[in-house]
Amino acid sequence: MVFTTPSWVPKLAIDPPDTVPISEFILNEAHGRYPLKSSRNPFTCGITGKTYTTQEHVDRVELLARSISKELGWLPNQGTEYDKVAGIFALNTIDSMTLAYAVHRLSGIASPANAAYSASELEFQLKNSSSTALFTCMPLLETALKAAKGADIPNERVFILEMPKQFSGDKSVPFKTVGQLVTEGARLPKLESLKWEKGQGARQTAYLCYSSGTSGLPKGVMISHRNVIANVMQFERFESLARKERPEGEKTEVVLGLLPLSHIYGLVVIAQAGAYRGDEVVILPKFELSSFLNAIQTYKISGLYLVPPIIIQLAKNHQACSKYDLSSVKFIFTGAAPLGAETAEDFQKIYPDWKIRQGYGLTETCTVVCATSFEDIWFGSSGILLPGINAKLVSLEGAEITGYDQPGELVVQSPSVVLGYLKNGKANKETFIDDTDGKGRWMRTGDEAVIRKSVSGDEHIFIVDRIKELIKVKGLQVAPAELEAHLLTHPSVADCAVIPVPNDAAGEVPKAFVVKASSVGLEDNDHMVAREICKHVEEHKARHKWLKGGVEFIDVIPKSPSGKILRRLLRDKEKESRRKAGAKL
Repeated sequence: MVFTTPSWVPKLAIDPPDTVPISEFILNEAHGRYPLKSSRNPFTCGITGKTYTTQEHVDRVELLARSISKELGWLPNQGTEYDKVAGIFALNTIDSMTLAYAVHRLSGIASPANAAYSASELEFQLKNSSSTALFTCMPLLETALKAAKGADIPNERVFILEMPKQFSGDKSVPFKTVGQLVTEGARLPKLESLKWEKGQGARQTAYLCYSSGTSGLPKGVMISHRNVIANVMQFERFESLARKERPEGEKTEVVLGLLPLSHIYGLVVIAQAGAYRGDEVVILPKFELSSFLNAIQTYKISGLYLVPPIIIQLAKNHQACSKYDLSSVKFIFTGAAPLGAETAEDFQKIYPDWKIRQGYGLTETCTVVCATSFEDIWFGSSGILLPGINAKLVSLEGAEITGYDQPGELVVQSPSVVLGYLKNGKANKETFIDDTDGKGRWMRTGDEAVIRKSVSGDEHIFIVDRIKELIKVKGLQVAPAELEAHLLTHPSVADCAVIPVPNDAAGEVPKAFVVKASSVGLEDNDHMVAREICKHVEEHKARHKWLKGGVEFIDVIPKSPSGKILRRLLRDKEKESRRKAGAKL
């Protein structure tokens, strides 16, 4: 059974174009974006207030493209995109998208890298992507230079994205900045126009984004121009009803641009869909509670795009938050990791006027598959399918599931499903199913989901867990995310993660790693606190979900920058503990 978006959601007015690059689609009114003159300034620094108008942003893209062309010898209509790959290893800046679009203007590839990478991790991405230039920022320069050296990128091909002085300091370095390149571009001759043929946008890579690498080496995901264009259009149509009835002057938003623009969520949903809708994105380089709250108050931010760990921090720091004027906030939108229903309910009690929405997507679906609408919010749900997206549920045995409340792997079809993994035929064969009906490729998400009907009759998608992370207890499945959401309701638990551990009788049983809340005193006995936590589960969950593997207290739960729990590291820790215990025996 193929599931589709509800009939009341507006359909795409046109097929996503495949003859223009993303830069042209986002910045030119001919492709349906919000009028340039009526748009808000697309990117504003939340620290300094520095900003550019939409027209200035358009002009800076062109000028920067001229300078990059001169510096690197990249020409718009010569060579393939893989001859023109730019690595981007930086914190968020107001010129992050200026840079990406300048690279696209030259028919090149932007390859954003996780700002938390070590030098060796960045070096792997630079080599794997065949990057021949690197754009970074001052706080990351030391790591960037080590990686660039290992990837044979000379210093003259390293450039700096400017940041506020409290991040970059006053140190002078022998590298050109993006600002300097823009200034130099004004003195350079115009570039020739791109000469793209039909279908080029659908087959040409625009971004090389790398998977989080929770197991094995990160995989380079080849994202075409049309993939991004399609999802921007899908998300814009999905959101359009919420803005349709507003007065003309209120049809754009001021939204938060805190999440990394190296991650597909920040890159597509916040930065590019926001610009297309005429929104203003207030850029913050990283999460600090005071600067976060001050930005909301100063810029009257109405939309907060977040991840669950930040939402949990806001709930736990409610008193500090109450000192700021947050009355401008209309909604939060969370993704990248599940937000449990219990957590959402607790948060809603603190902020009863905020719409709490959730979305689901992957780098490989570039980006949003489903999202909560303003009209039908159901806590725990990842919402309804966006227009132009089809979905199926498939059992572990390969049978297609046709009913509600029956778990299966989520398989999706969309024009936003990516080209595939770079240099990884095995992963491509395991993940992607070729397009046979002209509606786009199918992608196996690896996520277990169920579909349930809301009171209004809409089909909502609930993500249960990663297929490979489900705990099998005597043949019964336990979803770590479900237990984690419940554990977070216990007053002694500040953060947690659940993994499977081997058990002779049951095969596997759940074990919880817990970060204790600050309210737990030093005098409290760990054994007693652990017992209380186990009892909390036993009173509310079925027997096979009980924490038979025990509770272990740790200082911090390892997570990726987007908030995904790195269970592999916890499994490795558990294996090592068991190995040492066995050695002692």
